[in-house]
Amino acid sequence: MKEIIRIDKGVTRHPDRRMAEPVSLSILVGEQIAIVGDNAAGKSRLVDLITSRFPLLGDEVNYDFGPKAHALVSDNIKYISFQDSYGDSVGMYYYQQRWNQHDIEENTPTLGNILEQSSKLHATARSMSCEQLCQLFKLENQLDKYIISLSSGELRKVQLIKALMGAPRVLILDNPYIGLDASTRQVLTDLLSSLIQELQLTIILVLSRCDEIPDFITHVLPVKELRLEPKQTRSAYKTLSPVTPALPHQEQEWILNFPSEQPYNLHQQGCILRLRQVSIQYGARVILSHLDWEVHEGERWALSGENGAGKSTLLSLICADNPQSYACDIQLFERQRGSGESIWEIKRHIGYVSPEMHRAYLKNIPAIDIVASGLNDTVGLYNRPRPEQRESCMRWLQVFGIAELADRNFLQLSSGEQRLCLLARAFVKDPELLILDEPLHGLDAQNCARVQEIIDTFCQRPHKTLIMVTHYQNELPQCITHHLYLTKN
Repeated sequence: MKEIIRIDKGVTRHPDRRMAEPVSLSILVGEQIAIVGDNAAGKSRLVDLITSRFPLLGDEVNYDFGPKAHALVSDNIKYISFQDSYGDSVGMYYYQQRWNQHDIEENTPTLGNILEQSSKLHATARSMSCEQLCQLFKLENQLDKYIISLSSGELRKVQLIKALMGAPRVLILDNPYIGLDASTRQVLTDLLSSLIQELQLTIILVLSRCDEIPDFITHVLPVKELRLEPKQTRSAYKTLSPVTPALPHQEQEWILNFPSEQPYNLHQQGCILRLRQVSIQYGARVILSHLDWEVHEGERWALSGENGAGKSTLLSLICADNPQSYACDIQLFERQRGSGESIWEIKRHIGYVSPEMHRAYLKNIPAIDIVASGLNDTVGLYNRPRPEQRESCMRWLQVFGIAELADRNFLQLSSGEQRLCLLARAFVKDPELLILDEPLHGLDAQNCARVQEIIDTFCQRPHKTLIMVTHYQNELPQCITHHLYLTKN
């Protein structure tokens, strides 16, 4: 069969992007590929080779995109990276910007603007219209929304639509299912399956979990410790059961028994959070409508709902990241919102991580300083931690299994390592209320199991309350006691 991509002993000239050994790879027409490996295994480096992102020391990558007329790699290979799940870099994005509609500049593009530009660019290439794709992904009623106002799941859909409109010969998707609700994941799988048949499309999925490999994949490229292992069929790879080690006992004991600086017993047995008839509306679009919700100390809530239902907006109200929170009837830690408390007093007892935080956290400082920034709820480290605080930061890095990364700069970490670092940041001040918005994004099976056990163990500490968002029921820790499902208005 004809080769569409061939690499012969490929080594990038960029020393920091090299695999542990030269890469030889052949992808044939008709093969549908999953690149699978743990966090930091080298999956992104392999994609860099496949896409010719960096020049090679020897022979360059060989491509055969026939029967397409255009030979440019950029015309034939479209790659949606993990960072693209949070959208394009549209101007300067800061952490609460999604909720601060008054800060949006007049020239900020809407979803309709972005898709219209992409549609014109790919007018001769596309096989499906923009309208068809918007209907498939349920975005036809969101075209007037500013692009920076979209949820992480909606942004992922936008990237998929833009890529598919270009009718590429090879489509590479990095963890394509993260941030998507169950129905949209099935829509995406069905759509990719049909496009493979209709367009002779070659799909390459980059996955951190082998249980996410869809049925249309024919072959797997395992990546381990910066080495590409031999290509094998999906059926052969699926027989391999990944080992998911438990959190070491000594780490569990440390979580349960470490001393805390938090003043406990302030809210014992009390109502941590109370929302009365809370409504959020942007223009004519209603996000939340007359929501009543109470969360009591010690409860562990799972918050779910389809993309765009308002989950992250609800959390932004609780954390005072959304200015509309001061116009709503909200009590947090038995204190009425807007009664004179500062945003820092609100955040003092909350540990938080979210896709928006990951998107905005672009500080290229050492990982241990990222964790330490959680002590004062800042994006970046502006106050030097005391020695005992720094020791605690190092201990949390150890709990999350990334102690060896303490001195490595954040932007040089893999996306999974970054997520673990931000999780350690959420736990470091021993918060009374832990809010985790899709915390397992992009984590491999071992790290997912580890983080779930960390959450379960942490919630055994006294006076701990949890709110967790996820689109995967199997990601929920065992400690969950309550569920809230939001429907899209």
